[in-house]
Amino acid sequence: MPSPVRKVGRHRAEDRRPPRRSRLSHPPVRVAVATGVACCLGVGLFAGARGGLGDGKPPPGALADRAASAAEADQRASRSFQRGGSAAVTPGGTASPLATLSPARPTEPARPTPVAGLSQAQMDNAKTIVDVGVRLRMPRRALVVAVATALQESDLRNLASDRLPESSRYPHQGSGDDHDSVGLFQQRPSSGWGSVRELMQPAYASRAFYLALREVSGWQRLSVTAAAQSVQKSAYPHAYAKHEHRATAIVDALG
Repeated sequence: MPSPVRKVGRHRAEDRRPPRRSRLSHPPVRVAVATGVACCLGVGLFAGARGGLGDGKPPPGALADRAASAAEADQRASRSFQRGGSAAVTPGGTASPLATLSPARPTEPARPTPVAGLSQAQMDNAKTIVDVGVRLRMPRRALVVAVATALQESDLRNLASDRLPESSRYPHQGSGDDHDSVGLFQQRPSSGWGSVRELMQPAYASRAFYLALREVSGWQRLSVTAAAQSVQKSAYPHAYAKHEHRATAIVDALG
């Protein structure tokens, strides 16, 4: 009976073959490196959460980074929230927050539109007369009396006097030769109305007229002519009446 074949040699040859590696397995070296990197990252994140490297102090440069981040965030907010107008752009291309805080330039008030055949200069003088009366809380009738008086006395022009050379040194719109009478209301310095310099100022002259009108007892019940004459003491007392309608239109236009 033949002896059985021994397969020891075959098994030994198979034993000498290196084991097959699984596709999902990793070399030990790579696993160790990956594990070490993960550990380092974990330690770094933990230390960052603690605010330092374990000694309770922020790492070098952390405060500077935080300050830079805060400044950048504030700059973005300044660009998006503009105060009072468009932000100016600096040479670097960023908006300057301080530029939006600069005060706006004041605008000049609009000049009144002339009415009743007046020039712009005459209308400006009428506005001064009305504005002074309003500040003094004078009633509307007083404004009409004052404008009618100025229409008669100076045609609503700030006149110098040919007899007072000093008056020509101040802003004026022509001149007259009625004694030493000057200004919108032709008031005389020699009669105690004020100095030449004062009376050549339309606002001062208007105030002087209103204060004198206040002193007239019952002036509200007087006609425009009688009220004006009680202040001016003119040689032509009835000349003011013809200006009442025109003066009323001017006061109405000035509101």
